[in-house]
Amino acid sequence: MITDAIGCVTSGVYCEGDVAELLAAEGRDLEELLSAAREVRDRRFGNRVFTYGFAYFSTHCRNDCPFCYYRRSNTSVQRYRKDPEDVVALAGSLEDSGVDLIDMTMGEDPVMRDDGFGRFLSLVSRVRDAVGIGIMASPGTVPRELMVPLREAGADWLACYQETYDRTLFGRVRGSQDFDIRRDQKTWAHAAGLLAEDGIMVGIGESTEGRARSIVDMGLTGCDQMRAMAFVPQTGTPMFACDPGREVDEIRAIAVMRLLCPDRLIPASLDVDGIAGLPCRLNAGANVVTSIVPSEGDLAGVAQHELDIANGNRSAEHVMSVLGDLGFEPANAGEYRRWMDSRREALR
Repeated sequence: MITDAIGCVTSGVYCEGDVAELLAAEGRDLEELLSAAREVRDRRFGNRVFTYGFAYFSTHCRNDCPFCYYRRSNTSVQRYRKDPEDVVALAGSLEDSGVDLIDMTMGEDPVMRDDGFGRFLSLVSRVRDAVGIGIMASPGTVPRELMVPLREAGADWLACYQETYDRTLFGRVRGSQDFDIRRDQKTWAHAAGLLAEDGIMVGIGESTEGRARSIVDMGLTGCDQMRAMAFVPQTGTPMFACDPGREVDEIRAIAVMRLLCPDRLIPASLDVDGIAGLPCRLNAGANVVTSIVPSEGDLAGVAQHELDIANGNRSAEHVMSVLGDLGFEPANAGEYRRWMDSRREALR
């Protein structure tokens, strides 16, 4: 019975079979799962939703992940690397728009890495000096010894997505990258006083049971924010002909993560279905809107590098209007800062 599986997961006394059962819920069982996730979210966070501005400042990458549009060998990509002045100006405009955090994202850009990450640390520091809101660093994998300098430069978060906790599948979608080093990014971040985000991709060839293992293992890392995003096939990649991940599987994953980890932040990303996909993700227990992108910044997304950007549907103004229509209140930067401080205190 789905009620029994929900009870086991919410009590913390569960097995992976209970998680897999929830991830396969359909019809009335699915509605019960979503209702339970919303109840947990509302009890912890009320109707307040955090908002993240997205600054994808470099689309260059040394990796060749077969799912990624910006993989090294995709020669059809028109790549860019933003000037520091432009990134700082963008950060200021995002702060003015009312978002709670700036997600500074890049591919594993060799130019930003070849001087011991000095250019990257300088950029984080300049953004920190220009704004008073949270900063998330999303540079891919970094050496353990960089974590403290990254925090000292002004980052509050380190984001690094595993995509799957199945080692065999990881080898297929992450190529020659090291599973353990990528997983340990979150542990190293915590040791340095940073908050940590992890994420999985849904629909990249995993079974329901494998997805359950990934969600459980991701939760056990203690990461402070957990993300699930459906796979979107990208032109110019080996996985272009693969079936896309199903929205319903992403929704189930969000709901299950909420039940397993009620105190974590769980994003509703605009980077898969755009603004049209926001209601169902919030309906599954998400409490953060990520990948807010201003139309005037000449920026790209990741999973959907153009979706809803030029038309302004991923702008902070439009997102906050939609949140109000759905009965949510955008949290302010002070609330977000207090959440981060309380989370860091709890980790000590």
